[in-house]
Amino acid sequence: MALPKQHRLRASRSFSKVYRQGRRASGHCLAIKALKNPLPVESSLDELSTGICFGVSISRKVHKRAVVRNRIKRQIHSALRLLLPRVEGTWWVVINVRSAATICQYYDFLRELENLLVELEVLHGN
Repeated sequence: MALPKQHRLRASRSFSKVYRQGRRASGHCLAIKALKNPLPVESSLDELSTGICFGVSISRKVHKRAVVRNRIKRQIHSALRLLLPRVEGTWWVVINVRSAATICQYYDFLRELENLLVELEVLHGN
């Protein structure tokens, strides 16, 4: 299933703010930028009230076919739904998908997301 709408990062300004000010961690398939306690941006006040928001960015360079890119996004959203209850604080997180993700399976995404989010202190370590 998809990530709930209140936990999605949608506004372009929000993505830009995370890219400019966020902390970075990267793995084999994914690169993550996270920003703790973001200040209000005019177009994204609704995103502030939810606590945690995730955005997934996948380029056409990863794979030419949209079907493959959408499958990867669905798998990442599903993995995020499992990790959502363990998030502490208010965060904006942008996940960039690398080309190695085309050979990754769901559990690879889950394991890598968990490791990277713990490294950025978005998740509890246990």
